[in-house]
Amino acid sequence: MEFPSGQGSDLAGVVTAVGDGVDGPAVGDEVLGWTPGPAAQATHVAVPAVQLVAKPPLVGRDVAGAPHMAGATAHASARAVAPRPGETVAVSAAAGGVGSFLAQMLTGRGVRVLGIASSANAEWLEMHGVVPVPYGDGLRERLEEAAGADGIDAVIDLYGPEYLDLAVGLRIPPERIQTTVAMQRAAETGARTDGRHNATAREILVELVDLVASGAVEIPSAATYPLDRVAGAFAELEQRHTRGKIVLMP
Repeated sequence: MEFPSGQGSDLAGVVTAVGDGVDGPAVGDEVLGWTPGPAAQATHVAVPAVQLVAKPPLVGRDVAGAPHMAGATAHASARAVAPRPGETVAVSAAAGGVGSFLAQMLTGRGVRVLGIASSANAEWLEMHGVVPVPYGDGLRERLEEAAGADGIDAVIDLYGPEYLDLAVGLRIPPERIQTTVAMQRAAETGARTDGRHNATAREILVELVDLVASGAVEIPSAATYPLDRVAGAFAELEQRHTRGKIVLMP
């Protein structure tokens, strides 16, 4: 990375100017979308019109600024293992920014989700149709018990290589193991890494926004920080115990 460098790509805000020949958002429109590179953590950004969609009136700006990166990664991860209704999928970091989106997307498709997370997030997961499974010693046994006789059909890892090793131990076929973080271990085991290549198509963002606007997916807000306290936001993120998304407000 070359410095100085921006950070973040998800955004929501109000259009203040439009370039010549742009057919799309107008000045004053409330929109959400993503920046071409890491540049969203700013008071003003220049964004191609094709990377913006209208913000639904009932969706708050704090929520509207969250769905693209997490939602697109969740979308790609689900597509990678292609779960069918009635199948059981284990998801690590199931209450995190990507995991909370992914778990709800899967349950909405009739998939049974075993959500690996801290005990503090068990109630939230249960409220959203997910079977909570606390991480820590004895995790494999707890997963097998929660899965029952039919077992686990796929594993999506959003945390680290130990979950790929767990999936291999559970005899999950490599093509049904997906990770967004453990690239080296994935290469060694044959697991998929599709979710790391975030789908950026506008059509996918429209689909994600529709899910949020309809109430089919809730985006939990872990915390909101003013832009001048961005260091505090990153410090909280580094703890890796947040539920949902951390949002910066200019």
